Amino acid sequence: MDISFILNDLNDAQRDAVTAEDTHALILAGAGSGKTRVLVHRIAWLTQVMGFSPYNVLAVTFTNKASNEMRGRIESLIGQQAGGLTMGTFHGIAYRILRQHYQEVGLPQSFQILDSDDQKRVIKRLLKAMELDENQWPHKQIQAFINGEKEEGRRPHHIDIGHNPFVGKMVQVYKAYEELCQRSGLVDFAELLLRAHELWLKHPQVLAHYQARYKHILVDEFQDTNSLQYAWLRVLAGGSGKLFVVGDDDQSIYGWRGAKVENIRQFDEDFANVKMVKLEQNYRSTGTILKAANELIANNSTRMGKQLWSAGEEGDAIKVYEAFNEYDEARYVCTQIEAWCEQSGARSDAAVLYRSNAQSRVMEQALMQAQIPYRVYGGLRFYDRAEIKDVLSYLRLLVNREDDAAFERAYNHPPRGIGQKTADSIREVAKHNQIPLWQAAKQLVEQGLTARAKTSVANFLALIDNMAKEVEDLSLEDQMIKVVAQSGLQQHFEKDSSEQGQGRLENIDELINAAGQFKMTQSQETVEGMASEAQVVVEGVDSQAQQDGTLLQKPEYDNPLADFLAQAALEAGEQQADEWESSVQLMTIHAAKGLEFPLVFMIGVEEGMFPSQRSQDDPLGLEEERRLAYVGVTRAEKQLMITFANRRRLHGTEIYPTPSRFIKELPQDCIDFVRLSGSVQPTMSGLSESSVKTALADDNQTGFEIGERVFHQKFGDGMVMGVEGSGEHARVQINFTHAGSKWLVMAYANLEKKG
Repeated sequence: MDISFILNDLNDAQRDAVTAEDTHALILAGAGSGKTRVLVHRIAWLTQVMGFSPYNVLAVTFTNKASNEMRGRIESLIGQQAGGLTMGTFHGIAYRILRQHYQEVGLPQSFQILDSDDQKRVIKRLLKAMELDENQWPHKQIQAFINGEKEEGRRPHHIDIGHNPFVGKMVQVYKAYEELCQRSGLVDFAELLLRAHELWLKHPQVLAHYQARYKHILVDEFQDTNSLQYAWLRVLAGGSGKLFVVGDDDQSIYGWRGAKVENIRQFDEDFANVKMVKLEQNYRSTGTILKAANELIANNSTRMGKQLWSAGEEGDAIKVYEAFNEYDEARYVCTQIEAWCEQSGARSDAAVLYRSNAQSRVMEQALMQAQIPYRVYGGLRFYDRAEIKDVLSYLRLLVNREDDAAFERAYNHPPRGIGQKTADSIREVAKHNQIPLWQAAKQLVEQGLTARAKTSVANFLALIDNMAKEVEDLSLEDQMIKVVAQSGLQQHFEKDSSEQGQGRLENIDELINAAGQFKMTQSQETVEGMASEAQVVVEGVDSQAQQDGTLLQKPEYDNPLADFLAQAALEAGEQQADEWESSVQLMTIHAAKGLEFPLVFMIGVEEGMFPSQRSQDDPLGLEEERRLAYVGVTRAEKQLMITFANRRRLHGTEIYPTPSRFIKELPQDCIDFVRLSGSVQPTMSGLSESSVKTALADDNQTGFEIGERVFHQKFGDGMVMGVEGSGEHARVQINFTHAGSKWLVMAYANLEKKG
């Protein structure tokens, strides 16, 4: 029998995995090492060489996209013989099993699946029926609790309440939710797998049928399995089925949504005679990128260990750019993309990766100003995000009470007891009298509402009026901070402690930063956002600086809030690139998993941002952050550029972050550092380097110039990054080679110039 079509295109390690004996196998597949190829060719080997029927093979993936891609490749390899193969996601396969055995699991034949939005609506109705205040019992928190318990295989009666009344109430809601779903024939995603698992445990004859059928079970992305998924696989494999699991512990980055990296480490202890194969040859990245990735991830102590390598070229060094601030950082990325395109590269070759969604705002703004088409992959643009629209709706009402769209979004968010019946009454009065909703609400407060509804609506109207008075004389940034707090939105989002909930708060913080950048430091003494090519110098020198707000001349606004809202609307109205158009891709590193690009930027790689502040005191969390950095690095095929800023605005204040430890963990011989002083070129704006430094030092009485090298007795060598003030209050910002960025008062600094 000719089996060359199965083996010829495989390297030695891939061939070893594909031809494994009839045993359990753990395939540690490094980034870009061809794991899908191994899975596809393993199925071909089982059916064409070992003689198993496709009917006896089950292949499990995490996404429908991966399942469809794998099925297409299998059919291309073995043709019609793939017809009896069972393939799908965990939830898809569990759904098919429950359809076959609906009676055994106590479901109606026509049971329906609840998606996440449907589940949210069911929980909200349940809370209302139980007379639970959603301010105290947020539906998102309850939804996460229920799903989390199900993913651990726990029903309400399994949960130890102890002496915790909060957990007790959550369990009570969980129980009521289960009863409601059972009465209505509804099944959520987590329930699909839990119910299928319980089916096998409670009905041995059904389990025996599936164990006899599925002799070989193949699992993709095994490092992303949660407790219930792994338990489901163990039960199904039983004593006779053989598991062939493919994964990479170095790419386990979804712990925040239940994935257990421990599963892949536990596998060879839970099963006997496990064959382990490491796929280490990478077909994606240059040797330089792989060397950097290997040294970075080697700092994790709990990994199983492998070393990526490539037979291809070594490639260019990784560029690490030291930006002045986030605007300089974004501008640098734009200039590098333009340079890439000038050298015949496509915009679609480039991806900008960031740790937090909130980082996209400045990048989006810079790309729009540079007229570079872009798309936000797997997410929404900054001003399209729900929490941003929520805050803006309150601000819009402060400016214009007759803004019906803003009224509709704000009146009961967060919940304040204005029900659907009351809202319908307001809309009816507005429509009948051809007046705005605000006026209709005022009329109904005076006459036409029940006492309870009247109080709720009157309180909302008073809230808006009072906020408008209180913020009238505040700066734009302080106005926004006050509105976010007094509207109840901040407290509402703080109740969601999940990764998504924290992301919403970060987005709101970035909106506050946008307000701060919009009004900026109303003084000509400070020069913010110095461009990498020295575009921003002093007042009147560069029109580009005036356009993007990095030149600090105070504009005379009649109504700064109205102008800010107009600017936000204009940015929201800018269209993303069409799907067919060549465009730069923006995304979180989590969203980039599984993707690859010739040119990759990782921005904001600073302590407190990446790794995140939340992970810094948690050794396990820090290791997951490092795995995330490893994923980011290995997305790059040809060129990788990493950026950090010496100065950044976060949470409404200026901070001076230090470069991330992940940058320091990269091998120095793989890095080309691009610092601010080295990036000042005489070709930009017609200015020489000396004239730029002179301009930047205007009114500088410190005796030091930006870009000058200095020495400090305690902190060592450094470079001047900023100067401000005069006399005894003069201070200078130094980026020290080993101590990071620091502001020093000149009267006590005792700095030495290094010539």
